Amino acid sequence: MIRILKRLFRLMSQYKGRLYLGIALSMISNILGIVPIICGVWTIKLILDDSNGAAVLEPVYVLQLTTIILGSVLLRWLFAYIRATRQDSIAHEVTCAERLKIGDILKRVSLGFLQRKNMGEFTTAITTDLAFFEMQTMNVVNNIIDSYIFLAITIIWLLCFSPFLGGAALLAVAISTAGLQLIERQSRKNSPIRQESINEMADEIVQYVRGMAVVKSFKQEGVASDGLYRAYHKSKEINIKMERNFAPCDALHRLGLYMGTMAITCITALLALQGEMELYMAIMLIVYSYIMFNTIESANNSLHILEMLDTVAEKLQSIEDAEFIDKDGKDVSINQYDIEFKDVSFGYDSREVLSHISFRIPQNTTTAIVGPSGSGKTTICSLLARFYDAQNGEIQVGGHNVREFTCDSLLKNISMVFQNVYLFHDSIRNNILFGKPDASEEEIIAAAKAARCHDFIMALPDGYNTVVGEGGSTLSGGEKQRISIARAMLKNAPIVILDEATASIDPENEHLIQQAIGNLTHGKTIIVIAHRLATIESADQILVIDEGKVVQRGTHQQLVSQNGLYKRFISIREQAEGWAIG
Repeated sequence: MIRILKRLFRLMSQYKGRLYLGIALSMISNILGIVPIICGVWTIKLILDDSNGAAVLEPVYVLQLTTIILGSVLLRWLFAYIRATRQDSIAHEVTCAERLKIGDILKRVSLGFLQRKNMGEFTTAITTDLAFFEMQTMNVVNNIIDSYIFLAITIIWLLCFSPFLGGAALLAVAISTAGLQLIERQSRKNSPIRQESINEMADEIVQYVRGMAVVKSFKQEGVASDGLYRAYHKSKEINIKMERNFAPCDALHRLGLYMGTMAITCITALLALQGEMELYMAIMLIVYSYIMFNTIESANNSLHILEMLDTVAEKLQSIEDAEFIDKDGKDVSINQYDIEFKDVSFGYDSREVLSHISFRIPQNTTTAIVGPSGSGKTTICSLLARFYDAQNGEIQVGGHNVREFTCDSLLKNISMVFQNVYLFHDSIRNNILFGKPDASEEEIIAAAKAARCHDFIMALPDGYNTVVGEGGSTLSGGEKQRISIARAMLKNAPIVILDEATASIDPENEHLIQQAIGNLTHGKTIIVIAHRLATIESADQILVIDEGKVVQRGTHQQLVSQNGLYKRFISIREQAEGWAIG
């Protein structure tokens, strides 16, 4: 428990002043919490003394005791208010900071790290896990700290009255603590398993929803939902097993608390019967023992939640420990934009994709990359943008190794237009603004006009304020592609990568997109992956990739005169099975 509290406090270390203030106020509040009980018991003493003629119960005494009780209650309310306003927002602030931090981390790690994790893990971390952290952390921490401060004050108070009473309370706490340690051990063992099952459920749900169109079209709802049902069933079994494992430990913990209450009641009754303790004092101690152990029981019920918070914190830490791909990078500025691959090799896990490739792309020229599907064309572009790092060799941009750059300083020089365009669930204006967040309205419209998308945007009900569905689901493929070109045009980077930008586009949209691409690429260094002859035949250089190697290079005229892969591709054009040029 202490280990987990330390971890949570480290997460909230930026706000330690406010945390310590809350603990101090809690300590004072707990001391003040004893005052009404003492006053109540003192009132009983006065009533008993008055009834047996030992003293007269004066109204002034009742007024004084009532004033003291009211004062202590008001002070506790004031301290609770100060604590709530100063401390309770910490979890919300930490959660916001963690979400922003994770967003920055995901931007700076390699795509390999993202692919090693499943989508459900990131989804639950940023949404469910952090929402749980946000809602539970301060409640649980405050509950546990309050209760154990109350326990410490109570035991000290009992020891002052009677070593027997204090000893009984300590023995009960020791038995209860043994049960708690067993609970903590079980939680530490089972919480990661439970968290993994939650991640699996989230991943299955994401896949099921994203694949719904395929599921419906092939009428495979039952088959598609099998994985979802298995994940649900597995989660149920894990949770049931955890509860069964907790039951004996929880019973031991509660037994210690109940034994403590019984022991204090018996000892107090014996002392009162033997005349060693006044009746009013015995009543106070018995009542207080019930309050004390009920408070501890309530706090210890939070231990399950505390363990779950520990698992969340551990999961967040595993994401934050991810190695930045640009950890040694600097803010490099360049004024020339030639590109060079020197003996570059790369593979995914054990599969080699690129093998010792070398080529140079001079500034302000166009290079087309051609090859069969899976030959490594897109991987070349991914390495240039440093989505991954090459395992061997060197990639240079403007005479600098890409490893010298931070991701931001490298990517500010590169615009990318992909075949599969992703638009965010936001307005068209904001989707275009991704290219240049501080762009003016005039710049946005100019980019949209150059990308041949202004007219269809203005035809929409809300124009540039029209909100598109996630991924751009409310727009056609050609419309999404032109918006992505407008985004790249607004960025106005000196290097442009076009990865199958006109694939799967109808002829009308292709004509508009080709015009937009012409505006985008004017006077820039271009890498184009495409399968249409019209797109590649005018390139200054064509690289033919096969099985991760550059097997041919040259202009269109040079390559068609050679008896190689490129000539065979041209001869069968787009009918060749398995070809995707780029």
